Amino acid sequence: MGDRRFGAEGHALFSRRHEYPLPTALDVSRIRAITIDLDDTLWPIWPIIERAEAVLAAWLLEHAPATAAQWGDPKALRAVRNEMHTLRPDLAHDMSALRREAIRLVLTRAGDDPALAEPAFDIFFAERQRVELFEDALPALEFLAKRYPVVALSNGNANVHTVGLGQHFHAAFSAHEFGVGKPDARIFHAAAGSAGVGAAEVLHIGDDAQLDVVGALGAGMQVAWLNRAGHAWAHAPLQPHVTVADLMALCRQLG
Repeated sequence: MGDRRFGAEGHALFSRRHEYPLPTALDVSRIRAITIDLDDTLWPIWPIIERAEAVLAAWLLEHAPATAAQWGDPKALRAVRNEMHTLRPDLAHDMSALRREAIRLVLTRAGDDPALAEPAFDIFFAERQRVELFEDALPALEFLAKRYPVVALSNGNANVHTVGLGQHFHAAFSAHEFGVGKPDARIFHAAAGSAGVGAAEVLHIGDDAQLDVVGALGAGMQVAWLNRAGHAWAHAPLQPHVTVADLMALCRQLG
């Protein structure tokens, strides 16, 4: 959620801390496990967030009318949610905490009971778990799970069991539970370890060029960049091992 990319300075610093492999083609024979992003890889995230924000705004109108009068517009609530990145950098890895504290902040500013942040967030979070999969997501997960241990690896706060996909996953890692998020190599390595393999034996799949591709390359994994919208690659000389427009195209390459 929000701007998930680094600036040029941040990218340069990150690059200096890691040694990256030269671009190579995907080696299917090396793959022993899959890690996969969730938001914007298995489902589009912004329609979900917009719907959850609308549900939250309606709840505030009923239970915290002063807050709703000042902050009832979902765009206004989102602006405060983004403000929390500056106010609480210690929560940068925890999307749930950032959202909850943003709600608490607007309640306080409006003079409503800040304790309402807990039930308000629960309303938002329940709606956030109601995902609508991309058409290729479920058949791809079924294909992958029959062949490899599949580990969810997300900076977001979706729960694979709550959204109804838990049976396809060997394990799941989220930034807010692990303590750091992508592109930090530690969360990639932990995901590989949960599948009982080394990073070099993992294929990571994700849509975000910086968090997923650059991050997984820095962790020593092979990477499939899911590029549904046909964006240009902006991180040369680094390259994903394979770029696909949909998940079934990748499955066909894995055979």
